[in-house]
Amino acid sequence: MGQKLKIAGWVSIGVVAGALTTVSLQTVARGTFGPLPLEEMQQLAAVFNMVKSDYVEPVDEKKLITDAISGMVNSLDPHSQYFDKKSFKEFREGTAGRFVGVGIEITQEDGLIKVVSPIEGSPAFRAGLKTNDLITRVDDTAVKGISLNEAVKRMRGEPNTKVILTIFRKDENRTFPVTITREEIRTQSVRGKVIEPGYAWIRLSQFQERTVDDFARKVEEVYKQDPNLKGLVLDLRNDPGGLLDAAVAISAAFLPDNVNVVSTNGQLAESKFTYKASPEFYQRRGSPDPLKRLPAALKTVPLVVLVNEGSASASEIVAGALQDYKRGTIMGNQTFGKGSVQTVRPLGPDTGLKITTARYYTPSGRSIQAKGIVPDVMVDETEEGNLFSALRTREADLEKHLNSGQGEEKKDVNREKAREEARKRLEEESKKPVAERRMPEYGSEKDFPLMQAINRLKGRPVMVSKTLTERKDGPKEN
Repeated sequence: MGQKLKIAGWVSIGVVAGALTTVSLQTVARGTFGPLPLEEMQQLAAVFNMVKSDYVEPVDEKKLITDAISGMVNSLDPHSQYFDKKSFKEFREGTAGRFVGVGIEITQEDGLIKVVSPIEGSPAFRAGLKTNDLITRVDDTAVKGISLNEAVKRMRGEPNTKVILTIFRKDENRTFPVTITREEIRTQSVRGKVIEPGYAWIRLSQFQERTVDDFARKVEEVYKQDPNLKGLVLDLRNDPGGLLDAAVAISAAFLPDNVNVVSTNGQLAESKFTYKASPEFYQRRGSPDPLKRLPAALKTVPLVVLVNEGSASASEIVAGALQDYKRGTIMGNQTFGKGSVQTVRPLGPDTGLKITTARYYTPSGRSIQAKGIVPDVMVDETEEGNLFSALRTREADLEKHLNSGQGEEKKDVNREKAREEARKRLEEESKKPVAERRMPEYGSEKDFPLMQAINRLKGRPVMVSKTLTERKDGPKEN
């Protein structure tokens, strides 16, 4: 592995590529435009004509324009994006929580695609793909050197079509092809159960259109099983975000009515806004308030919120609001630090623009951008320590990221040292049998942070991290 190791955010094949996003959906594009810089526009037109007439071979005019738009938008920040017809369709599918694909969560490592986990019941699951499998080819295309998003696109397609994945399985030291038939995958963003009498766990893996309804149903199930809950763990670990109104609704489920949940501030008048714990800020048109069915006890039940460096965007809105109102104890690792809002504006019937329009602020006025939420109690991911979190990419590591807007960023001089130590640990870990090196499943009795959260709810001692400290902002990339 060594120096080339790269750990990216989890991506479900077909779920929103680049899911570290809090999205506010808009139905119409803005109809007003300011004055255009004439000289620069003339230069752009001149370059377009030169490429069209002088390039070594004919070029597609539409592709030139599309690439120019993409380049302009991509230069802004890591989360702004131009959607062509295909990517716009994929984005809409992702926010709806359904897509056509093979059904695996992946990351990128040493230029290859690594299977984090097959989605239970998916075509990939039935085909026998396993955690830590490496995908070396998608059909006839080698994945070495292509981006994670490009690999996602190649594995997606129409229902009932086939894709051949070439798998390298390290522990068996063999390479073999697997033919998988694509089908519609429905992601389940809410899980939960009663851990033991009096104590329950509810996990949100993403904020989708169905998340709030699914959350309400899961809470009902839990309280039906145990009406006298003494404590609840809300698990937001590795939740990359999603829809802003869903984050406001989940916050409102635990907070007093009508208090501020999150505020946004940007260049446009409509980007200066405060979202409150009230139905008009999250209720979808024509639908009943999904929170009305929740038991009143949810407003007061003792609460622990689990977060880590993979908790981003909408997750940070929820954690920040609950922390500001001291509604629960935030436990785990410092979060990702994505405190910007993206608005999706259609440009036509099948293209669109996702553009960063505002920063968001917790009720007390804190910007989370490039900072993240610092837990009230720092807890490692395993009993042995916080072994690999330094390898995770965070907002401050992303090229062209926005700063917080609240002071200069400071370079974290200890981060590269921590990363090198984590790389060495990961290399040693990779030599162990798979069964010994796999991280415990969330919600299991071997889930160390969850067990510490239960201890906190019971008033028992918590094994606080001896190494984790608040990290500072990374250097801004230009």
